Amino acid sequence: MKIKSLLLLSFVVFLSACTSHQKKILIYANSNIQVDESKKNITVTDGNTQVEKELNFTGSDPVVLNISGPQGHYTLEAREDGFWLANLKKDTIVGSLQHTGNTAHNRITQEELNHRLDSLNQLVKGTNVSAQAKNYFIAPSKIEKISDNTNVKVFGPFTSIPNDFDAGSVSEIYKFYNLTEVTTIIQKLTEMSKYKYEKGDEKK
Repeated sequence: MKIKSLLLLSFVVFLSACTSHQKKILIYANSNIQVDESKKNITVTDGNTQVEKELNFTGSDPVVLNISGPQGHYTLEAREDGFWLANLKKDTIVGSLQHTGNTAHNRITQEELNHRLDSLNQLVKGTNVSAQAKNYFIAPSKIEKISDNTNVKVFGPFTSIPNDFDAGSVSEIYKFYNLTEVTTIIQKLTEMSKYKYEKGDEKK
């Protein structure tokens, strides 16, 4: 009886160890994402739309994805637990952790605008990018670990963060853009930065 209890306890401990390891991989592509039963063999075709698919894995072993697509055959590897983003698109994607709060801004200041422009210009060049800063520059056919947590929410290219999104439902929120999308944003902000507010404008 004691042996059976020990075996049952060992089995429970083994299951707990397995389920404690989690990897989530969010895939971005320009077309339909075809995944086989193992979730490790992935096929994409050429296209012009924003498509995404999230894959969940348990276990401590690295996850190796075998990719077949317009850019050929290659592998992507997620070695550690956490949330990963795999870019199978034709365009580089860039993004960062979003700091949410209840404070509303009716108008962005010139200082904030210049800071935002500087950050975006560095981001599209891939400079000042690091996991510690929680910003990312992911080239086509590459994969990056975004967070140690798997309970995160990522808003992809051409998708805005809804005003009513419950930030408390997840541990972290990220926003990603196509590189060409950010270039357009930079152009608009640059035009805005040319306008100088005169005293009394804030009352209009």
